[in-house]
Amino acid sequence: MKQLYLVIPFVFFSINAFAAGQSPQHGSHYAAEEKRAIKSLSNEDIAELMRGGGWGLAKAAELNGVPGPSHLLKMKDLVGLDAGQVTRITKLYDGMKAKAIVAGELLIALERQLEVHFQNRTITDAILQKLLEELAQVRRELRYIHLSTHLETPKILTRQQIRHYNLLRGYASHN
Repeated sequence: MKQLYLVIPFVFFSINAFAAGQSPQHGSHYAAEEKRAIKSLSNEDIAELMRGGGWGLAKAAELNGVPGPSHLLKMKDLVGLDAGQVTRITKLYDGMKAKAIVAGELLIALERQLEVHFQNRTITDAILQKLLEELAQVRRELRYIHLSTHLETPKILTRQQIRHYNLLRGYASHN
């Protein structure tokens, strides 16, 4: 009976691995990602970058109670923004979005170049160094675009609006 208890978990694990299309020793959480046009970016990532979305790059500000314009505009009535605030935040958002789209498109293009070099087996250490440096610079710039906009947004709000925004977003520790 003791031996049966030892075999059952192994059989269960093996069946689950087989059902998932992988052997227990060789499965990868990257499975199916090899079909992506750009392996390092999902379709969702590409769409987010193309629309100038935040891509999670402003979490340092957002999760520390410093609001950004995108969410504020969606919640303008709940936060109690007046017409002048909406106009100023919209202008800030539009400027951020325009810059973020340009940087996002460049990041995608650089990732595509890296992808093509690996696909064609033309990658060299020099090409890799150059592309990674360019990617790091663009990613830094993209993050700066989003975070610096978060720095500007609170200047347009009252303390009460910031507290209310954070409460509505579920960031109670910043009230």
